[in-house]
Amino acid sequence: MIIAIGSDHAGFTRKQEILEHLQVQGHVVNDLGTYSKDSMDYPDVAVEVAKQVASKEVERGILVCGSGIGVSIVANKTEGVRAANCVNEEMASLSRQHNDANVLALGERLVDTKIALSMVDIFLSTPFEGGRHQLRVDKIHDLTGR
Repeated sequence: MIIAIGSDHAGFTRKQEILEHLQVQGHVVNDLGTYSKDSMDYPDVAVEVAKQVASKEVERGILVCGSGIGVSIVANKTEGVRAANCVNEEMASLSRQHNDANVLALGERLVDTKIALSMVDIFLSTPFEGGRHQLRVDKIHDLTGR
């Protein structure tokens, strides 16, 4: 799978762990930054990941900041993106099953490495159920367009 990943300074360590995890699994990963713990503005990276997902340059996106909140807000401003800020495996699974989320957002301060890697695996492997859920996803996109 081709995946875009990005973080701000507060999510840098977890992003690096996820990046390595994905590469070991054989995924192609576009690392869009940040590349250090130096302070930076999370919207700059989140919008780049969201653009790659929206354009279908990549199949999924992963964003990490301190809480996951800021990057998810930014990503969801991009037409065609459904970013889910998750803190546990069940949320990661449901975000795919019911919402067809295409960006996983998580917070380094809230999710330890083991849970984060498990959430990533679940997010990437769980299919969208479609059916009644597709109708709801369509309503979401009717608000802003596809």
